[in-house]
Amino acid sequence: MIIVTGAAGFIASALVGTLNQQGITDIAIVDDFSKEQKSNNWKSKKHTTKIDRSQFVDWFEKNAQLVDFVFHIGARTDTTEFDWNVFVKLNLEYTKSIWTICSKHGIPMIYASSAATYGDGSLGYRDSHDIVEQLQPLNPYGRSKNEFDKWALKQTQQPPFWAGLKFFNVYGPNEYHKGRMASVILHTFETVRKTGKMQLFRSHNPNFEDGMQLRDFVYVKDVVSVILHLYQTKQQCGLYNVGTGHAQSFLDLANATFHAMGLRPNIEFIDMPLDIRDKYQYFTEADITKLRSSGYEKPFHNLRQGVADYVKNYLIPNKYI
Repeated sequence: MIIVTGAAGFIASALVGTLNQQGITDIAIVDDFSKEQKSNNWKSKKHTTKIDRSQFVDWFEKNAQLVDFVFHIGARTDTTEFDWNVFVKLNLEYTKSIWTICSKHGIPMIYASSAATYGDGSLGYRDSHDIVEQLQPLNPYGRSKNEFDKWALKQTQQPPFWAGLKFFNVYGPNEYHKGRMASVILHTFETVRKTGKMQLFRSHNPNFEDGMQLRDFVYVKDVVSVILHLYQTKQQCGLYNVGTGHAQSFLDLANATFHAMGLRPNIEFIDMPLDIRDKYQYFTEADITKLRSSGYEKPFHNLRQGVADYVKNYLIPNKYI
């Protein structure tokens, strides 16, 4: 049996859908399934067991002998949440419990870290273990992810294989429930349908023009492909960046969305909200040297390719992976 936590969420539901497409259905899905807006992410997926997030650790301790692999993708991911205790409970202590059980019973695991661990990027975006202690995330979410990475690297008792994946800016199907935290592609699509135009944040950094804030945007299908590569090969344990290795601007992203919708771009700029302005990353770009050295050779969707597939094959027909 395979465990997938966060199965009602974005990346994990896409992972379950892809596993199903490959004929894998002996899956225990784990999440808080009470939220109706997330139900379409999991109700049509094939699985053998459904476990509430609050009951999973107890279940896992009693049924570890049934489990072959754990994908711990579930997490509190809201970068605008500033209650540290929320992240300690859901991201840090919860993940430690899963790691401990996997280590005790010899179960390999992959867990979700985040590019938010890199903070302002002053130390670069290398997934080197040497810099983890020095990283200074800009928000409690990123801090919680980095604290677990630091803890994991210090453990003498480890799963037989483990990988912590530093996801960069993931976009794609199954993010419909994420609200403010959804990708700018989804926001652009919905806003353009309603108003015919899109608003992007004005730059408050003199080194960047409006709309030219840069991100490593990575399509969720590529993210799932990387996850499955590491699951199948189980080579070098450690932290891995999951991005394209090529940063592009929010203006590029918005233009690609208009293009995929068959419309001429109509973009205006607004001030960035004060609550995120001093914690905003203006540039991220994954160094994927380690991922490539693990044998992952597939090309990533460029922004125009990924956005076109997302808009035409999922957003317009309102489909899910």
